[in-house]
Amino acid sequence: MASLYNTKYYHRDLSWLRFNHRVLQEAADKRNPLFERIKFLAIYSSNLDEFFRVRVSDIRQIKNVEKPLRKKLITKPNKVLREIKKQVDLQQDEFGQIFQKQIIPALEQENIFLIHHKQFTATQKEIAKSYYCDTLKDSLNAKKFDFKHSDPIFVENEALYLAGIVSETQYQLVEIPKDEPRFFVFPKIQGKYYITFIDDILKYNLNQTPEKEEKTTYYCIKISRDAELYIEDEFSGNLKDKIEKSLPKRATGQATRVLVDSAMPKTFVETLKNALDASTADIVLGGPYHNFKDFFEFPNPTHKDLSNTPLAPLPHPVLKEPSILKAIEKKDHLLHYPYQSFEPVIQLIEEAADDPHVTKIKITIYRAASESRLNDAITKAAKNGKKVTVFIEVKARFDEHNNLKWGAIFEKNGAKVIYSYPDIKVHSKILYIERDEEEKPKRYAYIATGNFNEKTATLYTDFGLMTAHSKITKELNKVFLVLERTIIVPKTKRLLVSPFTSRVKFTELVNNEIEFAQAGKESHILLKMNSLEDKDMIKLLYRASNAGVNVQLLIRGICSLVPGIKGQSENITVTSIVDRFLEHGRVYIFGNNGEEIVYIGSADWMTRNLNHRIEVVTPIYDQNHKKTIKDLLQIQLRDNVKARIIDADQNNNYVPHNKPEVQAQLATYDYFQESIQ
Repeated sequence: MASLYNTKYYHRDLSWLRFNHRVLQEAADKRNPLFERIKFLAIYSSNLDEFFRVRVSDIRQIKNVEKPLRKKLITKPNKVLREIKKQVDLQQDEFGQIFQKQIIPALEQENIFLIHHKQFTATQKEIAKSYYCDTLKDSLNAKKFDFKHSDPIFVENEALYLAGIVSETQYQLVEIPKDEPRFFVFPKIQGKYYITFIDDILKYNLNQTPEKEEKTTYYCIKISRDAELYIEDEFSGNLKDKIEKSLPKRATGQATRVLVDSAMPKTFVETLKNALDASTADIVLGGPYHNFKDFFEFPNPTHKDLSNTPLAPLPHPVLKEPSILKAIEKKDHLLHYPYQSFEPVIQLIEEAADDPHVTKIKITIYRAASESRLNDAITKAAKNGKKVTVFIEVKARFDEHNNLKWGAIFEKNGAKVIYSYPDIKVHSKILYIERDEEEKPKRYAYIATGNFNEKTATLYTDFGLMTAHSKITKELNKVFLVLERTIIVPKTKRLLVSPFTSRVKFTELVNNEIEFAQAGKESHILLKMNSLEDKDMIKLLYRASNAGVNVQLLIRGICSLVPGIKGQSENITVTSIVDRFLEHGRVYIFGNNGEEIVYIGSADWMTRNLNHRIEVVTPIYDQNHKKTIKDLLQIQLRDNVKARIIDADQNNNYVPHNKPEVQAQLATYDYFQESIQ
């Protein structure tokens, strides 16, 4: 790769930054209600924190590889880090412009004023003093350091600190309390609401010490630390125990970003950089306030409706049936969250837990909710004497604590719990139920694109298939036998299972479309996924484009494929939708000379999903379900409100806003609403 912007492949991390820019665009979009725009600022900030803790950490680790080997790398880590810093700096500037010049004035139009400590009235100053003395002062973590202090200073990961020069020889670091609300609401004055950051409550009060001759200016800083656990030997011993013991490492990992107020004097930045054992590349300049993810909790004292009108999940037709198991036995059922309720999945497991004829329940848990009826039902099933097998992926980053907690609960109640395997993640979303019926076991399956998590089922768009298809359920049981280490390879003809058959079958399906196109027959490929990064699959799509196959891609996040290049990808279009829900479903449609083949599953076309994770992809056989999936993807392809065109430079231009207006997520909700009327 001659450069990071290559006509064949767009660098995955820079593409991710372009995705996060689409989130930032939503904060700037005045068509969104004000508090939704504020929420998108919070999402952008939270995403960027994780990016530095995970992806930047990974790139930095490459720098530790021995130099001769590092020289052979196609992309040089220092070059990538420089470009990341450049892009982040540009986005941080755009972020500040949106916040200061759009959000703040829009709040003021609603009589909400976000004020800093120098704007406090006399009454507000007294209130700020009282809050400081009564609530903050006694638990405040404040330390002074000499400028000549040589030992590294430790500050907590993702915590906020105020840094100020208190004398010619000393500076002070004050941790902003994590256990208190980030925002403080003053009493209303003449119909106007005044809100301040807790940062400003501290800045005002820290300057009230009588003996000070000069006032101290405090600047906000925040460190993001490496989130990897770096388990030294993943292939021996108890991996679950090693992960459990390694979790505290995240609090002390190497700094990957030091975010500082751009108003901080350069000499003070240099002092802190050295004291925090950071490098110049780690320093990122921001505004006077950090941790904008706290804006998820930004108060609305007006009680006016300044957010989206909620779209309550619609009841799925299967809920009308007295028994979900019996309903699945009659026909397949397709579910689509969050437009439809997640309730059928919960009730399915609750019914299985209570049914005396159900003998086995097997399930994979990738990201567990902290409180969960679904997990309570699994626990109950184990208590009731079912043979319950739960595979828990404890390497699901940032959800390890929840997953370990529920694993312990399941084990305590009699379930067989299997934890992560070395060097491979189990990312599939699968459920298997076995029931004795007339002395012969009947199998049931649920295969989905999203997690068994009630919370994310209201936020992420996902598909799930409930089926009693004898061949599919039999093959799904083989996948679980692999997880239970009873067999090594699942021999499957219908299900695609990574890392065994997914790549081979997807390759075959694309090649079939190429052959149809070369024979002058109609051919097309329509793929929807979170990320497209695997170079072999991208090369294959380029071949399809050159053969004349019409390739349409709906990619939410990373897209390393470069579309619209003559002689390479001129028959490929890429669309990305960012809206109120997180697009999360994976769908794969192949024209097959008029007899379309449709799959849904958990696998993106990333190397990790095809080679290094257990993923399960299922065919959709029911013609009505095929039509529903195709209808919904066509709605997304017609979106001209929230859809962006992914071009060769990933400029994130919106699809031209023509009439009739189509906002895919609202149109999808209407689609299901009409179906139940």
